[in-house]
Amino acid sequence: MDKKFYFAPMEGITGYVYRSVHHRFFPGVDKYFTPFLSPGPKKLMTPREKNDILPEHNEGIFLVPQILTNQADSFIKCAKELEQYGYKEVNLNLGCPSGTVAAKKKGSGFLEFPEELDRFLDQIFSGLSMEISIKTRIGKEDKEEFDTLLRIYNQYPAKELIIHPRLQTDYYKNTPDLETFGRAFADSRNPVCYNGDLFTENLWIKFCEKFPDVDTFMLGRGLIRNPALADRIRERKGLEKSRLKEFHDVLCQEYAGVLSGDRNVLFKMKELWFYMGSLFPENQKYMKKIKKAQKLSDYQDAVNSLFRDRDLLEE
Repeated sequence: MDKKFYFAPMEGITGYVYRSVHHRFFPGVDKYFTPFLSPGPKKLMTPREKNDILPEHNEGIFLVPQILTNQADSFIKCAKELEQYGYKEVNLNLGCPSGTVAAKKKGSGFLEFPEELDRFLDQIFSGLSMEISIKTRIGKEDKEEFDTLLRIYNQYPAKELIIHPRLQTDYYKNTPDLETFGRAFADSRNPVCYNGDLFTENLWIKFCEKFPDVDTFMLGRGLIRNPALADRIRERKGLEKSRLKEFHDVLCQEYAGVLSGDRNVLFKMKELWFYMGSLFPENQKYMKKIKKAQKLSDYQDAVNSLFRDRDLLEE
């Protein structure tokens, strides 16, 4: 069975610069998703959001814009504008667990209102000829909510149902509810993609032993940590330290070309090390230097030391 791998959107990390460099070095991802666009009644996209979806910034990449809203009109207008840029698929975000987002009845907060969600889905599927995929959690506070939600999803011709089997109140704590996912996978009338805690090849293998018929996977934090994870699973090929270093250096250079000042570049790069640092054993001394660096030259010295002195952990 041919497996497909998607790169989950991560706000502040997986923008167009990261996506382009990642795809150049690690081409094993089939589909990338943008960090969510949040259209309002006055403005569909901010200049930064529009810059992120421009086709010239995403050449050679299968990119799906993700939209976060509970207003059908805003979703439809935003999707139609994206269609003008050549996009044929948009993704509805019903998964974001952020408290501020959920409090506005958006993301996974919208799941608490199934009747309103049903009306919303009816309007957007009626109002658009584009393909619409849905990224969802299994409920707000109780997994039993997903029975009702799945009945609603089954009424609409979604391109895919991407299921992260946690509740909104779980955020990223606890473990994914694989029992609920299994029922959803069996009962969904739409194609299903699994998302949640597949951080390593071994975890992916264990998941596949439990669910051999699942063929589509969305990877997030695991791919940020090990940018070669999808390639490793596909080709059984380990991450080479020299390749990771080259990827890092080009990414840093690309950020320096579009961001002004060391501080902004360092903010982007340091955020990655929160995930990538665990690839190296006994990394504390180096991570401290990376974190403390205020100038790009000091940062690069710290990173060079880490790569020189430490080998990658065996996964």
